[in-house]
Amino acid sequence: MSSLLVNFVYASPVGHLIEALHACNGYHQADPGLRIGLAVNSDTPVELARLCPFIDAVYPVDVDLLDTDLDPAPALAAIPPDWDWVATDPRAEQPAQRTYFPGLARYYDAAARRFAGARGIGPAGAEPPAYRAGAHFRLPIPIAQRRVADRMLGPTRPRIAVLPGGGSGQRALYPSVRSWELVLGALLERFPTATICLTGKLGADGRTRTAFGRAEFDRLAGMQPGIVQAVDLPIVEQLAVVAECDVLISPHSGFGMATLAVGTPWLSIAGNKWQEFYFNGVPFYSVIPDGTRFPCYNGMDADPPMVEDDGPRSPSMSYARISDDLAEIVAAAARLVERRWDYETAMADHARRLLAFYDGDVAQTWSVDDVLRPYVTALAGQPASPSPARAARPR
Repeated sequence: MSSLLVNFVYASPVGHLIEALHACNGYHQADPGLRIGLAVNSDTPVELARLCPFIDAVYPVDVDLLDTDLDPAPALAAIPPDWDWVATDPRAEQPAQRTYFPGLARYYDAAARRFAGARGIGPAGAEPPAYRAGAHFRLPIPIAQRRVADRMLGPTRPRIAVLPGGGSGQRALYPSVRSWELVLGALLERFPTATICLTGKLGADGRTRTAFGRAEFDRLAGMQPGIVQAVDLPIVEQLAVVAECDVLISPHSGFGMATLAVGTPWLSIAGNKWQEFYFNGVPFYSVIPDGTRFPCYNGMDADPPMVEDDGPRSPSMSYARISDDLAEIVAAAARLVERRWDYETAMADHARRLLAFYDGDVAQTWSVDDVLRPYVTALAGQPASPSPARAARPR
């Protein structure tokens, strides 16, 4: 039996773990007999990896990405050295990432020495070994936890999960409470019987925390009796809740990627640094802001100047932007909730709007396994051949 280590040690947000699990699934789908090990940052929710039956061993790695003197030997010592293949996070070889994260560079340099006996070391999502690009990964949430979540949410429909604070960024990178009151008010007007479920994480345990405070969650919960809070539940339980909902609404976040992985549609109020880049067969909608008025998608470049909006706020998360796109947010939620928006329609529509944002520059669009490329190249009248940088974009 051949063996593969997916060495996907990077930052702690859950979205990077979903990338790693997606890669493991792609190798498993191509060769169900392959023995797969996974190494990831110990501050990611590694319990999600242990839910995947095709992953034989999980190796949590303690790593400080910013540590210029990081000694990775103790972490690597816990990972067996004898693998037929090693697939690494493509960011490990990107000069900008190595400069910004010196601890990352030290870890992967040491890993290359430890696994030097492998038949091959290459980027995750590429061959060899055999890899099925674009395989639709699903995270198997235990049915018992889904039943508990179903009872918690109650009988009324639709069920709309909301992650108001996004991911690991500072508070200014996510909408104000006033903006969320506007959104939730419009959703409740459109869906008077809706169950709203607030999700997020406040606990400080080294993992990613939601950029939202307890008082802010309570203020939103007070908008209507019966708003459910799943805040601070363990992540498997929160994902069980989301799996029983009709849609998740949030800014760009790794939790949104995990939502797609459990099969629930994701409505992203897009903006800030990163475009949505994970697509796995589940319907979605990304509300893309007007980039001339609300600049965003700056990646690893400097952020645009903050605006004043109940304190400093990124332009793409400001009240003015949310107000500007409110009708689109509600209309998109309705399409997803009412199952009037299938995956192929979502992909084609997203490609059209994203390409318009970039004034037709196909090179600015990217996705895991390059699955978006055929859609944007068709619109641009270009060949749909895979990008040479597939799965290796900085993010």
